[in-house]
Amino acid sequence: MSISDISTSIGNIHLSNPLILASGILDENGHTMKRILSEGAAAVVTKSIGMEERNGYKPPIVATDDPIFINAVGLPNPGINDVGEEIKIARESGKPIIGSIFGKDENEFIHLAVKMQEYGVSAVELNLSCPHVKGFGSEIGGDPTLVKKIVKGVKGSISIPAWAKLSPNVTNLLDIAIAASDSDALVLINTVRGMKIDIYSGRPVLSNKVGGLSGSSIKPVGIRCVYEVKSNLDIPVIGVGGIESALDAVEYIMAGATAVQIGTALWKYGRAVFSKVSMELVEFMSSEGYEKIEEFRGIALK
Repeated sequence: MSISDISTSIGNIHLSNPLILASGILDENGHTMKRILSEGAAAVVTKSIGMEERNGYKPPIVATDDPIFINAVGLPNPGINDVGEEIKIARESGKPIIGSIFGKDENEFIHLAVKMQEYGVSAVELNLSCPHVKGFGSEIGGDPTLVKKIVKGVKGSISIPAWAKLSPNVTNLLDIAIAASDSDALVLINTVRGMKIDIYSGRPVLSNKVGGLSGSSIKPVGIRCVYEVKSNLDIPVIGVGGIESALDAVEYIMAGATAVQIGTALWKYGRAVFSKVSMELVEFMSSEGYEKIEEFRGIALK
């Protein structure tokens, strides 16, 4: 086994490295997704897609003050009937494309998942946790009964894997994780509810007032959530939140993550972040004497 082997697998989905483009950034256009895959990402998750076209919120939709990054985009997307061609283009890369979907109820999630399977995605990611859109986020992701019903319904309707993306904005994350444990993997975490106020105008910066906090400021929350879930459930977990370097990724992997997703870091490093983190990961493993990722996955749980 080569020291530079950083491949991993989530069920039957093989990844050349553990780095996946998170949903929401540079993932609506097929050519852009294909380019990101050619520049180091092992897989991409599409923008979250709903039943019909949605314009999202009016600007301002992003508030930045490094390391603070808050967004309230409002789930803009072209609708499920108009993403097939983009997914077809992205699939030309030969790498896994994960279709992210959101809906108001079980029936919508099932319809969207079936369509994504028809478009040829490798798995669907169920966005059960958008923190700033009423009717699609915390109302669903905070209800264990509804989460279980949606996951079970989707799993019974498709033959490809289903990943459940969960929110940290709940009273008891483990209860929700248990409810979603019929899925093939859990994605932890979505953004943390937050807001920013302009102290000179005395008004919230975002048009929606409240948004989702992401980036390095939420990494300790994400790692805690992965660790807590993996301490109690034997299910693959994909870590998300604040990953900018290989050392960030290693923390998630040591907490039990099988792979990680990178999103906000693209604002700082651009598409090169995937090759950057991959090279750093090889260097870390070589310096620490690890030949493969499995040797330190979940080591913090022991």
